[in-house]
Amino acid sequence: MSVVSSARQGELSYEELRGFEGRVAATASPGKDPVNAPMIRHWCEAMGDTGPAYQGPDAIAPPTMLQAWTMGGLSGYEGRSPAHDELFALLDGAGYTSVVATDCEQEYLRPLRPGDEITYDSVIESVSPLKTTKLGTGHFVTTRMDVRANGELAGTHRFRILKYAPAGRAGSRTATAGSAVAGAERKLRPRPVVNRDNAGFWEGVAEHRLLIQRCRTCETPRFPWLPGCNACGGQEWDAVEASGLGTVFSYVVMHHPPFPAFDPPYAVGLVELAEGVRIVSNVVGVPYDKVRIGMPVRLEFLRVDDELELPVFRAVEGGEA
Repeated sequence: MSVVSSARQGELSYEELRGFEGRVAATASPGKDPVNAPMIRHWCEAMGDTGPAYQGPDAIAPPTMLQAWTMGGLSGYEGRSPAHDELFALLDGAGYTSVVATDCEQEYLRPLRPGDEITYDSVIESVSPLKTTKLGTGHFVTTRMDVRANGELAGTHRFRILKYAPAGRAGSRTATAGSAVAGAERKLRPRPVVNRDNAGFWEGVAEHRLLIQRCRTCETPRFPWLPGCNACGGQEWDAVEASGLGTVFSYVVMHHPPFPAFDPPYAVGLVELAEGVRIVSNVVGVPYDKVRIGMPVRLEFLRVDDELELPVFRAVEGGEA
């Protein structure tokens, strides 16, 4: 029996899905272009990144461009194995027809420079058991890509998606088996994604400390946490504790759409800290319609449930201090 016809019977076992773990999706596939200065320039212009490491005759590519050199563009990929197509056909046939990208993780081992020839290997690293989320019920699929420059490993890119049946769809698994779980968790705030790059930040939050990174090469502070300095490209850094004082640089008031565990309207501010970096968080201690650009705020920590505590900023004028 074929993969697709088996799936269409609606009997999809996790063991069947796990059989895809370790399946190769691409081997030594070439990037469509070598690393080149025009693409670096376009990327930096789009991102507003003026780092000197990405300019001039000795320029390197921004590390976060890692995946860009492997993308197939409108013409797609050549020489791709059928592993992904077979897995997605299986999931589609079982009713998990929607897809959303959930997160990615990158590790950088060496800089990429103009002229480097890119190849990559890709493998389906993991397929999760059935999960119920606010979007619906489905399976998380993680793909790992090892990127090489002139044959030398330059970095690793992990990309995770959710293949799911939307919540509330007639006949969907979410509307039946998942309804009890969704109901029990509907009032919880979404959990932050914690990975190797930002784990130190969340460890600080657990200790009621707001930690920002500082480059050891040029001493430029940065937030959010990143694996490298966006000013000089330096890879070494330490963490310093912010004073907690800042001002509202910009803000929005959220009215719609309503989400479980949130009570609109509420103000979300882009807060400029005294240390010169900016952080997105809630502005509290003042009515949402009284928040103003330039308003002084101070850090505090808000426990939103038994497992989650978040940094927020309380207005120190125009409301309760």
